[in-house]
Amino acid sequence: MKKKKVSKNISSNDISTIESMYGENVFGPKNMRKYLSPKTYDSIIATMKEGRSLDQKIAGEVAQAMKEWAMSKGATHFTHWFQPLTGGTAEKHDSFIFPDGEGGVMMQFSGKELTQGEPDASSFPSGGLRATFEARGYTAWDPTSPAFIKESKNGATLCIPTAFYSYNGEALDKKIPLMRSIHALAVQVERLARLFGIKGKTRPYVTLGAEQEYFLIDKEYYLNRLDLIQTGRTLFGKKPAKNQQMEDHYFGAIKPRVLAFMEDLDHDLWKLGIPAKTRHNEVCPAQFEIAPVYEELNHAVDHNMMTMEVLRQMADRHGFVCLLHEKPFAGVNGSGKHNNWALCGPDGKNWLSPGDNPHENAKFLTIIGALMKAIDTYAGLLRGTVASAGNDHRLGANEAPPAILSIFLGEQLADIIEQIEKGGAKSSKEGKDVEIGVTALPRLSRDVTDRNRTSPFAFTGNKFEFRAVGSNQNCAGPNIILNTIVAEALDDICTRLEAAVKSGKDFNESLQEIMQGIVKKHKRILFNGDNYSLEWHKEAEKRGLPNLKTTPEALKETITDAAVALFEKHKVLSKTELMSRYEIYIEQYEKTIKIEAAIALDMAKTMIIPAAVKYQSELASTIGTVKAAGQNVEALSVLLKKLVTVSDAAMDAIAKLEDAQAGHSMTNILDSMKELRTSVDSLEEIIPREYWPLPTYAEMMFIM
Repeated sequence: MKKKKVSKNISSNDISTIESMYGENVFGPKNMRKYLSPKTYDSIIATMKEGRSLDQKIAGEVAQAMKEWAMSKGATHFTHWFQPLTGGTAEKHDSFIFPDGEGGVMMQFSGKELTQGEPDASSFPSGGLRATFEARGYTAWDPTSPAFIKESKNGATLCIPTAFYSYNGEALDKKIPLMRSIHALAVQVERLARLFGIKGKTRPYVTLGAEQEYFLIDKEYYLNRLDLIQTGRTLFGKKPAKNQQMEDHYFGAIKPRVLAFMEDLDHDLWKLGIPAKTRHNEVCPAQFEIAPVYEELNHAVDHNMMTMEVLRQMADRHGFVCLLHEKPFAGVNGSGKHNNWALCGPDGKNWLSPGDNPHENAKFLTIIGALMKAIDTYAGLLRGTVASAGNDHRLGANEAPPAILSIFLGEQLADIIEQIEKGGAKSSKEGKDVEIGVTALPRLSRDVTDRNRTSPFAFTGNKFEFRAVGSNQNCAGPNIILNTIVAEALDDICTRLEAAVKSGKDFNESLQEIMQGIVKKHKRILFNGDNYSLEWHKEAEKRGLPNLKTTPEALKETITDAAVALFEKHKVLSKTELMSRYEIYIEQYEKTIKIEAAIALDMAKTMIIPAAVKYQSELASTIGTVKAAGQNVEALSVLLKKLVTVSDAAMDAIAKLEDAQAGHSMTNILDSMKELRTSVDSLEEIIPREYWPLPTYAEMMFIM
C-alpha cells in the first residue's frame, strides 16, 4: 500500500478562529455588510429572508461588490452554478477579464452577468422540452441562496446559485419547481394562520436537515474495479465472512485515517457556511454519515449538493474514493439520505412542535392531519420521487424502509389520533421516567415519541423524517412533492374551515369535525410497528396501500391525471414540465441498467472467465502431476469438476445476458445480471486470491 497523505487539521491553538472562519467563503450577510451600501444590503436581505421581489436596480452594485469580494479570495472566474435534471450540478466558468483597448485587461462583472447566463440547453436532458437545434436556455440568479467560493489548487471560482429554464420559460432544473412548491405551501400556511388568528411578519418556510450516508474505500481498490468506476456500485463480489453482523462498526471508534478525512471535511464545509454537525461510523464497515443543522429548505438543498461534491474531493485528497451510490455493496447496508422536514409558520414557530396550550396543540394537530391526508392520498407520487435504478436495490431491504409508504407517529400521538376519531382528544399520555440501572446516573425522561428506523415517514419529536431518499439523490425532488401535497391538504382544510366560519359555525367545533373526518378516512396510512416484517406487507395490502417495488411502477404515479391536476393547480409544474421529467427519469433508469449490463459482460468475459480458465489449467496440471506420482487425486478432481461446472454456468449466464441486452426488457436484463452475478460470486469462493482479478469486499470494506 502506498503511504497516504497526512491531513493538515485545525490545531488546538486555532480552535478560537472557527467562529471567524465559518462562512468565510460565502457572500452571505456577514460579508455583504462589508461590501454593500446599507440600502442595498437591507434590500437584498429582505429578498433572502422575507421573500420580497428582487429590486433589479441593485444588481449592478451587488455584482461589483461580489466581484471585489471574490477577487480578494483569489477568484479569477465566476460561474452560474445550477442543478439540471441530470441529478448533479453544472457550471460554466467565465473569467472577469475584459480587454481595455490598450493591450491589457480590466476586471469586470456586470449586473447582467450576475443575474442571467446562457448555457447550451440542448446539451442537458429536457424530456422533449427542447429540440437539439433549439439550444437557447438561461440561468437566473437565485438571490435567496448566497454565492460562494470554490477553492482549487491554483485559484478560486465565484459560484452563483441559479435557476435554469428554457427559452419558452419551462423549468429545466430542480430549483425552479422547488421554489414554486415552497411558495405554494407558504400561501396555504398563511391562510391557516389567519384562521387561527396568528399574526406575524415572518414568511412561512420549510426547514430541511439532510443526513448524508456514504462509503469510503481506498483509491487503489477503486481503480481496479471497472464496475465502481463506471457505475458507482460493485456488480460482482461475495460477502466476507465478517461484515456487519457483529454490529460493532455503528458508532464505533473512528479510524485515524478516516477521522483525519472527517476533520478536513468539516473544515472545508464550515468555510462554505455549511453547518456540519455530526459525524460517525454507520452500520456497515467502510460506511459513514454526516449530518448538518437544519436550515431553510432551498438553502439546505444547495448545501447538500455542495456537501456531496466536497465529500468526493476531500476523499480524493486523502487517498479514498467516496461512494454515494445507494447500494455499492450487495448483501450489506446501502446508503440513504434521511430527509428531515419541518414547517415554520408566520409566527416564527415550528408548527411540528407540540405546544403548551390547547390553541398551539390544535395548530400542531392540524398539520399532523394535513400530513396524514397528503401522504395517504399521494403515497404513489411520493414513492415515485425517490425512484431510481440505484434506490431500487435499497428500498425494501433490511436497512431501508420498504417501498410501502406509511407514517409512524409514536405512542402519544397515536393515542391522541384515536381520541380524535372518537370525537375529540381530552387527554395525553405523559412521558415516563426510565430507570437505567446505574445509581450514579440521573433518571432520564423517556420521550413518548420513540424513533422507528423501519418507517419511511416517521415523526421524531418536532419534524418528520422521510427515510426513503437515496444517498445519491437531490433532495429537491422529494421536497417538491412533500410541499405540494401538504399545500393541497391544507388548501382543502382551509377551504372547509373558511366556509364554516363564514356560515357562523364555531371554529373549534368545525376544526374538530374536519380532523375527525381526516382521521377516519386516512388512518390506514398510520403504522407504528416493524415495517420490515412480512406481516406488515400483508396488512398493508389489506389496507389498500400501494407497494411500488420498481422504478417504472413508481414513476407512472408521477404522471397520473391526479398528479397533473395537483401540480398545475398549485403552479409547481405544468403538464409539459411534468411529462418531460417522466421521460428523463425513465430514460436515465434504462440507460443505467444497460450500462451496468455492458460492464458486467465486459468484466465477466475479459477478467472473470480468463481467471477461471487459468485456474482450471493449473488444477488440471496439478492433478496430472499428483496422479503420476501415484497419489490420490479424488479431492482435487472434485474441486476441478466444481470449478468447471460453475464456469460453465457463468458462460451460460453471459450468453443469456447478451440475449437480454438485444431485447428491450429491463426486467430480463436485471434477471440475467443477477444470474451472472450468482455464478461469478460462486467462482470467487473457489478461485485462489492470486488468480482473482478484482479487489474483494473484505479488502475494500476493512483495509483503509
